[in-house]
Parts: sequence; structure tokens; C-alpha cells
Amino acid sequence: MPLSNTTRSYGGIAKSFHWLTALLMFTVIPLGLIANNLAQQIQSPDFSGSQEVITRATLLFSLHKTIGVTLFFVALFRILWAFTQPKPGLLNADNKPEALAAETVHWLLYGSLVMVPLSGWIHHAATTGFAPIWWPLGQNLPLVPKSESAAGFFASFHIIMTRVLFVSLALHIAGALKHHVIDRDQTLRRMLPGANDAPQPPAQDHSLAPAGIAVVLWLAAMGAGAALGMFQAHGPAPQTAATPQAPAATSTAPASEAGNWAVSEGTLGIAVTQMGSKVSGSFAQWNATIRFDDPATPGPAGSVDVTIDIASLTLGSVTGQAMGPDYFDSARFPTAQFTADLEKLETGYQASGTLQIRDKTVPLTLPFDLTIDGDTASMTGAVQVNRLDFGIGSGVKDEGSLAFAVDIDIALTATRAN
Repeated sequence: MPLSNTTRSYGGIAKSFHWLTALLMFTVIPLGLIANNLAQQIQSPDFSGSQEVITRATLLFSLHKTIGVTLFFVALFRILWAFTQPKPGLLNADNKPEALAAETVHWLLYGSLVMVPLSGWIHHAATTGFAPIWWPLGQNLPLVPKSESAAGFFASFHIIMTRVLFVSLALHIAGALKHHVIDRDQTLRRMLPGANDAPQPPAQDHSLAPAGIAVVLWLAAMGAGAALGMFQAHGPAPQTAATPQAPAATSTAPASEAGNWAVSEGTLGIAVTQMGSKVSGSFAQWNATIRFDDPATPGPAGSVDVTIDIASLTLGSVTGQAMGPDYFDSARFPTAQFTADLEKLETGYQASGTLQIRDKTVPLTLPFDLTIDGDTASMTGAVQVNRLDFGIGSGVKDEGSLAFAVDIDIALTATRAN
């Protein structure tokens, strides 16, 4: 069997690409459907918090994404190879409507095989969540920012293009069976392994009409998705502690009652590691009462009291899971509290006190850097805590699924109250 195509039949390389693509498609599609059903179960208000279900969903999503990226590259190489080879002619070229339909379906298949995995990959790169792609080249894509609106758009685009792929794949299979069972010609056989005795196809002209029709059908599918409201839920990214449009931290009490420094802007972020992939998030609502007087020498410098609105946390695609009863349990414990004394050290500063999350109160020392310029102070600090100390995810004792360590970082700007 020759490796290259002829005008009568496909060569070994084209056949290998065809059947490898089919194998990957019939693997990645059911994986995605099952994983999506599990994700809907996890996001349901009635979800019990079973770690077994979460672990299974994470595993299946990672498999789905990894195979999807593989399919993307296989499809690209297959298309590039096809452009370098003679295209075996249609055996039914004399039947113009059927030939037009066959070539249109081929364009839909080729385009969808690129757009479906690519849109899923962009969605993965734009969001912050679990289920990493299993490869050594990272989870991000060039020119793709972390953006909820972009992630939402490409999630919808992925769904729409997947449906186009389903329809075109079904039509492709139906056409192959029609040629094999009804027409009894060599169309299917010349794609099977081994040599075949395919006849010379009739003379035919290939135009761009099928490609144009495929583009119209893709646009029609996008229009139908828009009409059904699939893109309406994905507007601009909500303002969170990471967005510059609004300060994430505020000090709502008057300065005379709350302290002698008022927070004007800031971020309070956390990062967890799930299935080996870091998931970062932030709290959009938290209030800080700060009393601070910078001493000339190391020693006591004041106090701080921070109240955090747990429900304001955004943590990528696992936000809903984080609010559940086995994690933050925001319904029962809506706030967290950090109360500490401030101290100037020989180098830098620290806040020593307690952090209360859920019904657990744990001693915590937060080292921080401070710069004061007139009546404006800028502070940055970071600390690491063990989630099990607070009873968060106590049912997940495997660090491979969810690491014990949680990184907390804070940055704020405050002004001196008069």
C-alpha cells in the first residue's frame, strides 16, 4: 500500500490520520459528555460534596482536555497533509447535488475538528479552574488572558461547534454507509487498510462552493446559538478583587471609630493546588479596621481587624464547590475574621493574631512590607496556611487531589485619617 494518495485512492498516511482522528473523536466525545454530567451534578444545590464524584469529574475532564488537544494537532497535521496530496475524486461526481453535499460535509468536518478542540483549549486557558491538561507545556495560551467573559464566550462557542461536529459526523457516517450498502461502490473500501481495486473516478471540477456553504452553516449555527441566549450570560467579567475598576477592600466605618488609616483599594487573594494545577481566586468584599503608628524602633505598632465576606470569593470553575458544606460552608459561616497586633521588626513588619474560618480559630502571623509616603501607605504580605486546620475539605486527605497548603496574599493602599 503506497503512503501517498492517488486520484483513485488514499495512501497509508491519509488512512492513518483518518482512523486516528476517528478513534480520538469517539473517545473524547463520551468523556466530555460524562464529565459534563458530573459537573452539573457537582454544581447542583443538592450535591452532597462527595469527593469521589469530584475526583472522577476532574480525572475525566483532564482526559477530555488532553485528548482534545491531541485531536487538535492530529487534525491540523491531517489537513496539512491533505493539502500536499492529490484528492481522490468522488465516485458519484455525476450526481451533482450529492457530490456538493459530500464536499460540504467534508469542509464542515475539517473545520469543526479544528474549532471544537481549539475553542475548548481557549476556554481552559481563559478560566481559572481545575482539571489540568496532562502535558509539560503549561496551561495557558499566548494572547489568551484570564477572563470570565472570554471563557464564557468560548465555552458557548465550543458547545455550538460540537453540535455542528455531531451533525456533520453523523452525515459523514451515513454517507459512507450509503455508498457501501446501497450504492455498493468502493468509496468506503478505499479508506480501509490495505490495497483496493477502486476504479478511476469520473472527471470532475472542485470549486469553493462547498467551503462557502460550510462557512454559511457555521455562521447560521452561531446565530442560532445567539438567538437561544447561549452568549447572553457571558458579559463583561464581574468586578472582583482582582479587577481595577473598583477597590476590592473598603473600610466602611468612620475613621474616628474604625482606626486612623482607611483602606482605599486592595486585593485579598488565595491560591489552591488541585490535581497538580494552581487555582487562584480572590475575595471581592472585605473590610479592614487599621490602627497604626509607625514607631521609631522595633516594637508594637497598632492593630488590625479584617472581616471577610466568604460568599464574595471567586475561585475559577470551582467557586461553587468552594462554597459547599465540606469546604467554606458559606451558608453556615458567611464571614471569616483576622484579628492581630501589628509589630515593627528589625526588618519589615508582622501582624500576629488569629484567623477564624468556619468554626475554627488558628494562630497566624502574617509578615508584610510597608511603604509610607506622607499620608499614603502601601502594604503587601503573603502567608501559607493548612486548609485542614480549618476543617476545609476534611474529606480530601490526598494531596494529589487537593493540596493541604493554601497561599494567601494581600496588597492594599491606605490613607491616614485626619
